Parts: sequence; structure tokens; C-alpha cells
Amino acid sequence: MIVAGLGFSSAATADSLRAAFTAAAALHPVSALATVADKEGHAALAEFAAETALPLHFIAPADLAGQRTLSCSPRSRASYGTGSVAEASALAAAGLGARLLSPRQISDDRLATCAIAIGGQT
Repeated sequence: MIVAGLGFSSAATADSLRAAFTAAAALHPVSALATVADKEGHAALAEFAAETALPLHFIAPADLAGQRTLSCSPRSRASYGTGSVAEASALAAAGLGARLLSPRQISDDRLATCAIAIGGQT
């Protein structure tokens, strides 16, 4: 499974998410989206997920902590114990043995990030 992990601020729009996703997923056939569970109910996320028609997985914050990421955001590290919510969400959703295909991509407005991971057992 190839998963697009999303990280975003409360000010992010569906356009923010779309821009980060488009930059990250340009070369990969993504089969699911993932983000941290406390983002559930965010209007822009719901709009973007509906637009993509991909399944959306919510990852418990505890499952993000300790994920080895390529990027390191001090804010993400302080809030979730990981360097990147997008990267950690993608890894957690992709399953055992997952690996990142590239570091997170950031939307032009800097409100959203997206990273792609592939499951270890594809």
C-alpha cells in the first residue's frame, strides 16, 4: 500500500492540502491518505479527502511518537514526538516495514505538508 501522510495547521485549506499532495504524489499511485487523529473533523481535510475519494486513516498521536522521519519540525517534535506528522502518519498507516519514498513536501502557503510511504509488504 502506498500512503500519503498529511500534516497541516488549523488554518490550512483544501487548496493547501491539494498543493502538498500534488507535489508529493506526482510519481506515486497513492491508495490511501493518513493523518493524526486529532485532525479528524477539520473541514478542509474532509473536503480534500472527499475530492480524492481515497480512504482516510486517522493515526493515534501515540503511534506517531518515535517514528523515524527524514524531516524535523520543532513544532511537530514538541506536539507529537516526531519530526514530521506527514511522514510519521504515512509510515504508521503503511504498516510494518514501511519506508518513505521521499521527504515531506510543503504547500506554497506553508500550511500543509504531505509525504509518501510504501508498505513493507506490498
